[in-house]
Amino acid sequence: MSGYLLVLAVAGGTTLLLTPLVRLLARSIGAVVQPDERRVHERPTATLGGLAMYLGVLAGFATAMQVEQFDEVFQGRSEPLGVLLAATIIFVVGAIDDLREVSAPAKAAGQVLAGSVLGLFGVTMLFFRVPFGEIWSVPRDVAPLITVLWVMGMSNAVNLIDGLDGLAAGIVGIAAGAFFLYSDTLFDQNLLPLGSIAPLLAVITAGVCIGFLPHNFHPARIFMGDCGALLLGLLMACSTLLVGGQTADSASGATFFFFAPLFIPFVILGVPILDTAFSIVRRASKRTGVSVADKDHLHHRLMRLGHGQRRSVAILWCWTALLSGFVLYPAYTDRGDGVAPFAVAAMAVALYTVLHPQARRTRAGGVTARAVGAGARSDEAAVDGGGRSGPAGEVLEGGRSGKRG
Repeated sequence: MSGYLLVLAVAGGTTLLLTPLVRLLARSIGAVVQPDERRVHERPTATLGGLAMYLGVLAGFATAMQVEQFDEVFQGRSEPLGVLLAATIIFVVGAIDDLREVSAPAKAAGQVLAGSVLGLFGVTMLFFRVPFGEIWSVPRDVAPLITVLWVMGMSNAVNLIDGLDGLAAGIVGIAAGAFFLYSDTLFDQNLLPLGSIAPLLAVITAGVCIGFLPHNFHPARIFMGDCGALLLGLLMACSTLLVGGQTADSASGATFFFFAPLFIPFVILGVPILDTAFSIVRRASKRTGVSVADKDHLHHRLMRLGHGQRRSVAILWCWTALLSGFVLYPAYTDRGDGVAPFAVAAMAVALYTVLHPQARRTRAGGVTARAVGAGARSDEAAVDGGGRSGPAGEVLEGGRSGKRG
């Protein structure tokens, strides 16, 4: 565990310290996002924050290579090199898009290339587990295709959710932390090979997210850009492929239900995946391109309900944390009775999401009504003291009006 904490600290610290320098670089080369009708930020903001995250990933890998605990991860295994090459490819594609906006097909081609590299280096799904069902062996000629589709799905899911300050970094950071804890319990049950790189990737991903958040939380001083969002999506895709996708050992109990690459990301990464699914359906119904941006994502809808940026981000963080806890509880306890408390917590978050803006509007309306009433009484008192109307509207002594005589 100490080795993982060291890697977490190095990846996070590197990202934290380098992000201000990357911000200066971005401003100097004109990598600045201007406010427009589809964005919610109100001032020009530097982008390319993914560069600091990429350097944090490299620092995390370099540190892990020097720690004896990770010898089995790097010695005689091709996955680490494949992850680094794929991360570099997808980072470069995203950086070019941040600087000069490449077309959607070109961006997709870069994601396909990154996924293909992962497949060539063995980062792919070999076994597919169906909850409470059988283990399916994935044919060797189909495995690379699954890897490519998985990378594209995860990368675009993170990219689409990156619409508010700190939202994507927070959600991915929580999810990566949950993946690490989940991998740890699989190690304890001998369900994950000791040489698996999955928990190391999760720790590095969590570290760079933690290091980037202080600069990216509202009001953000820098955005991660496509280079950061696509990078985080690729790292999460690698973790989910490698956790449960490369072992045919049988498992039982509640852990078995969650020991499936199909189920894990759909729960822990439920927020960005659902947002992506809704986006595809919404744009298909409008007959617009999937890559056409709009302001109908989950975070935009929360803001239209009346939540500010910070509260909208916090709500979606809470949902991610709840979904992560829903997975981790049975994995650590081998019990399935954790549904009720998580359901109650989810209901509480849902009620807060819907009712809090209404309560604020009600309070605001009450304050406004009281202010108007106080103003009316003040005017009435002023008239009463300096010129109160009498029965016939005649002005009496001292300014009062009385009946004409």
